[in-house]
Amino acid sequence: MGFTHFDEKGKAVMVDVSDKKETAREAVAQGRIFVNREVFQAIREGTAAKGDVLGVATTAGIMGAKRTSELIPMCHILPITNCRVNFELEPEHCSVLCTCTVKVTGKTGVEMEALTGVSVALLTVYDMCKAMDKTMEIGEICLVKKTGGKSGDVHNEVRRAGAEKEIKIL
Repeated sequence: MGFTHFDEKGKAVMVDVSDKKETAREAVAQGRIFVNREVFQAIREGTAAKGDVLGVATTAGIMGAKRTSELIPMCHILPITNCRVNFELEPEHCSVLCTCTVKVTGKTGVEMEALTGVSVALLTVYDMCKAMDKTMEIGEICLVKKTGGKSGDVHNEVRRAGAEKEIKIL
């Protein structure tokens, strides 16, 4: 399969999805932020100086997913029908796992929206906690699964290089 974001002259273009059928589509992405013990405790206990870290990061992740087409130049504007951002505290790794699930009924998928949602949510955790730890690391961001569309279902079971822990497959 060739690249679809270039015309015959090699110029970047938005993919024409006019002739595609609308289908129900869903994408799930995950990522982690590794923090120091002080930050982990503040997140868990809700004592961070800037407030409810995971509450604000949830809202930011949803907003990021909704605005993906403004950030990624060739993404289509999508009428997202559902977006959920969830966090799991992982004390054994002093990390926070973020999962973003995005749904749409449309002509193109929502993988970029799910990946953007996770990224923005984790960046928000970093922003809200950077006064306590400037060495936090965001990583392991990947598409976990997608359903719908011409290419069908995809389930990513690949373990990321250097990962402290396996990505949870939903």
